[in-house]
Amino acid sequence: MTLTRAIVHWKLRTRTLELGRHTLVMGVVNITPNSFSDGGTFLDPNAAVSHGLTLIEQGADLLDLGAESTKPGSIVGTGNPAAVSAEEEQARLLPVIEGILKTKPETVISVDTYKSTTARAALNLGSQIINDVSGFTWDPNLATVCAETGCGLVLMHTRGRPDEWRGQDKLTANALLTSVRSGLEQSLQQAIHEGVAAESIVLDPGYGFGKKLDENYVLLARQHELLALGHPLLAGVSRKSFLGHTLSDLFGGKPAPVEARATAGAAALVTAILHGASIVRVHDVRPAVEAARIADAVLSAI
Repeated sequence: MTLTRAIVHWKLRTRTLELGRHTLVMGVVNITPNSFSDGGTFLDPNAAVSHGLTLIEQGADLLDLGAESTKPGSIVGTGNPAAVSAEEEQARLLPVIEGILKTKPETVISVDTYKSTTARAALNLGSQIINDVSGFTWDPNLATVCAETGCGLVLMHTRGRPDEWRGQDKLTANALLTSVRSGLEQSLQQAIHEGVAAESIVLDPGYGFGKKLDENYVLLARQHELLALGHPLLAGVSRKSFLGHTLSDLFGGKPAPVEARATAGAAALVTAILHGASIVRVHDVRPAVEAARIADAVLSAI
């Protein structure tokens, strides 16, 4: 396979980002008490602001701020009393957006939310991108907000909700790719129908979101096939559980803990870039910047 990423301009709310020439690194800031990777570490707004600014100093091109965990088993969805309410999500999120933009107004902020009210509030404060892990399936009103504001948009594929994932059957390789492609196509059609500009949309295969452990490797190996949908790709493989399970023989038969997955994450990140990802979403920014630099050099040599 010979891959050349298309160079395009991603239209955001008030600016554009060039994609395809160099991989963009998106640094993750989890403002939650229970995220799988660093739950509670940055729940305090000042700690979250400081962490976001540190990620920018380490080379992050943009930040992805999230205030509700969607790890396996989580209860999510608008109108579900067991889920994080929009009010609580905004109470965690909005002060951090304000704090980062007050210090570094040029920072490109993406907000990881599926709630339309939270998205509108975050965009009104100066965020540029909405990253919807549900691909418009958990709050249909989000598409209207994205169209009206002209924000950048990441549409991710997920198979059901986090509390449903453990009971799903394993798919064959072809069935998996068909499922991911079909789901992304449906999200794309809804976005375009609601008036979202095509040049504002990036697609995410959704590693770990409703995929069985080995299915993620099938998706990585065939990720480039999703470029046929005509949009840039974002890959989020950082610290994911499938990496930890692959390393279990090195950790006494138990999955490698989150803090021991950095090297495996870098390997998966490079694979994702070589298979067409223009953006990588990561927790450990500096190693990701270095790994992406090498992957980009390989692509530029083709």
